[in-house]
Amino acid sequence: MSARRRRRHEPEEEHENEERWMASYMDMVTVLMCMFIVLFAMSTVDQKKFEQLKDSLATGFGQVKTQKVDTASGVVVPPKQVDETGKNTDLTLAVKEAENLKELRDRILTALGKDGLQNAVTMKIDERGLTIGLVGNETFFASNRAELSQAATVVLSDMGPILAPTPYQVSVEGHADLRQPGAPYPTNWELSAGRATSVLRHLVEVDTFPQDRIAAVSYGSARPLPTATGTSDTDLAANRRVDVVVLSNQPDEVRKLIPQAIAGRTTTG
Repeated sequence: MSARRRRRHEPEEEHENEERWMASYMDMVTVLMCMFIVLFAMSTVDQKKFEQLKDSLATGFGQVKTQKVDTASGVVVPPKQVDETGKNTDLTLAVKEAENLKELRDRILTALGKDGLQNAVTMKIDERGLTIGLVGNETFFASNRAELSQAATVVLSDMGPILAPTPYQVSVEGHADLRQPGAPYPTNWELSAGRATSVLRHLVEVDTFPQDRIAAVSYGSARPLPTATGTSDTDLAANRRVDVVVLSNQPDEVRKLIPQAIAGRTTTG
């Protein structure tokens, strides 16, 4: 009896679930179906929706939207620099600025030409603006002297009335050759500062250039011309100079494109 009773209370043996594989199989079928739907959708691409999807995914992954491309130069142009016609507004402004500086340069050369002094200065247009170099052996400054020569006063009198009405700031930058100066200048800093100040005073006091738009800078002998780094009389004379720099008032993004604008759209300065 006891043996029969124990068998009666023993739990029934569990049956193994032989259908569990169907869940995994159905999951795999679902994934395959999704993949084929995606492949089918990609085979008939809606370009507009594709671009929207691409931008959306780029934004979602922390990237910026696709920027417009200036096909003329082959560079990526930020949207804020592209107008409604697709043109690079910075380059357009740079071209305009280069034209303004070139027109200013030509007016100065015409005025100098009336006194036969068109070859007495050098002219360069770059990202800074228009640089007018007062350079020449004894033309503007004698050795160890900061006083303006007679030729220098004529050049400045031709330039000043043209520069004064413009909206530009002007930096008058003095330089000296590499030799140690004599009295009354203890160093080339004082000598080049004296030369820059002489030019500034003439522009302000004689040519009525506005004082709030001009400043004098001294470089001593620290910045010789790249073409005059030697000790010959010619090189030394070339560095006894003052550069009158008409500073472009455009933003940095525009100014750095001025050389490109000059090379491609205007006459080289």
